[in-house]
Amino acid sequence: MKILVAEDDTLTRRGIIDILKNEGYEVAAAADGDEALKLFSDGSDEKPDLIILDIMMPKVNGYDVCRAIRSKDQKVPVIFLSAKSEEIDKVLGLELGADDYISKPFGVKEMVARVRAVYRRVYMNSRTGAAGAGAAEDSPFEIGDLTVYPAELKAVRGNDDIDLSVRDVKVLSIFAAHRGKVLDRDAIYNAGWGESHLPNSRTLDQHISQLRKKIEADPKNPCIIVTVHTAGYRYP
Repeated sequence: MKILVAEDDTLTRRGIIDILKNEGYEVAAAADGDEALKLFSDGSDEKPDLIILDIMMPKVNGYDVCRAIRSKDQKVPVIFLSAKSEEIDKVLGLELGADDYISKPFGVKEMVARVRAVYRRVYMNSRTGAAGAGAAEDSPFEIGDLTVYPAELKAVRGNDDIDLSVRDVKVLSIFAAHRGKVLDRDAIYNAGWGESHLPNSRTLDQHISQLRKKIEADPKNPCIIVTVHTAGYRYP
């Protein structure tokens, strides 16, 4: 899933980009409304699946960007960003088709939760009537005593729901598809981060550690993602 972030404040923009990339999303960034419209108007393969729009931007403000986007696409989700000190017209935003608002300053957990909620709605809707490879990629799968629901970014154990990131789902998917096989760090990293990222063992090991805390009944004695010393990891 690709997200377009349009925010003129450099530090805020970089912060949002880091948050989203850490969750496993692809991110395109714009420093003003005009640049956001140009990115949205690129070839179909480049169009974002979700847009985060600052309201007060130079050249073209967020509302006008949203108007222009809605004239071409009624379905792409839009989340508006606004400073608490700004007077925002939520009625106008709703009329333009805003899916949510995030007030600045915001916390990492709030940003992740709101984007994840929109992600779930988008992908649940896209699955309706879906067929072929796309539907297969969103199909639930079993791993250990968990059922993973990719489109909903969650796993279920008994009556308990476990929130997952996009990257968590990608990592669990490759383990489920290669049960019993030892996966080296490069293979796991490519699945979770993409081949364009340079492999980083520290980053991968930290992610596996955090993922175990989410999915393992006993993270100190994992039975879903097992370490194979000097070789990588394995789903037994």
